Amino acid sequence: MSKKNKEEVIEEQVEQPTVETQELTVEEQLQAELKQEKDKFLRLFAEFENYKKRTSKERVELFKTASQDVMVSLLPVLDDFERALSHIEDDKEAEELRKGVNLIYQKLLSTLEHKGLAALSVIQGDVFNADHHEAITQIPAPTDDLKGKIIDVVEKGYKLGEKVIRFPKVVIGQ
Repeated sequence: MSKKNKEEVIEEQVEQPTVETQELTVEEQLQAELKQEKDKFLRLFAEFENYKKRTSKERVELFKTASQDVMVSLLPVLDDFERALSHIEDDKEAEELRKGVNLIYQKLLSTLEHKGLAALSVIQGDVFNADHHEAITQIPAPTDDLKGKIIDVVEKGYKLGEKVIRFPKVVIGQ
């Protein structure tokens, strides 16, 4: 072979592996792009699933507290009934009136409880907790053991489901 032919053969041998190398790199690039797209797809799918879970949870929560505005507006009516019942108890002549008002009060209360309303129980002597009670005022404690504790409940607290819609208003000892 002549020198020129040897160089051509060498060049052809050198060119062939570079073509195969280029084809492998193109295939590797396609594999990498496919892997990237699969990863994007999985992330997008997971994000969508999280969105569905979050919106369904918010929807359930909305249904639980959908009647919150109505309940809050009816709480003063319950308070008025309780005040009326406490004043009627003193009047012995109004026995029939007391029975009627008590019947209406119990019916209203049971209807609201059926819809998820529950009174928060607070009694005299409980420890005051700012997270669960609303302090109206502080007065000197009648005894030392009532310092920092609830002396009187001015207004009941209520919760709708698990959400507190009105904190109990209390007087605490100082």
